[in-house]
Amino acid sequence: MQPRATTREATREVLVFVLGKEEYGVDILKVQEIRGYEKVTPIPAAPAYLKGVVNLRGIIVPVIDLRIKFGMADPKYDSFTVVIILRLASRVIGMVVDGVSDVVALAPSEVKPAPQLGSLVDSSFLAGLATQGERMVLLLDIEKFLSSSEMNLLGQVVDTAKASA
Repeated sequence: MQPRATTREATREVLVFVLGKEEYGVDILKVQEIRGYEKVTPIPAAPAYLKGVVNLRGIIVPVIDLRIKFGMADPKYDSFTVVIILRLASRVIGMVVDGVSDVVALAPSEVKPAPQLGSLVDSSFLAGLATQGERMVLLLDIEKFLSSSEMNLLGQVVDTAKASA
């Protein structure tokens, strides 16, 4: 492992969260808050990964389950399940994960390019692979992960929920 960079500009901080047995990271500057999982208001005929919406201090927030979006079987909702509230451009979304691990500062030398997995697996949403000793964290580019049509769907869900409130 390379020595940690001492200047703030040389490092980037990511929130590390857990899905199954794997660790993923998202840019800490996109994270608004972390909340325990609570019941959401379901949206009829929504994709399975869209759990519904919650009212977060007057803001309607669509909640997606990243475990379902990733195709993981039978996600469990327990005391460790959390919702990471993200601010993406002008939208706020919630992302259900198995748990949050920590915040890590990554030096440029600890971040490798995302692996190219070929045409069978879409890895365009991976921003890189961070390594610190034996630990590996897949870094997500959450904007690329959610396609523009999915972001539009989330916007429509919010508009519908506001209209019916």
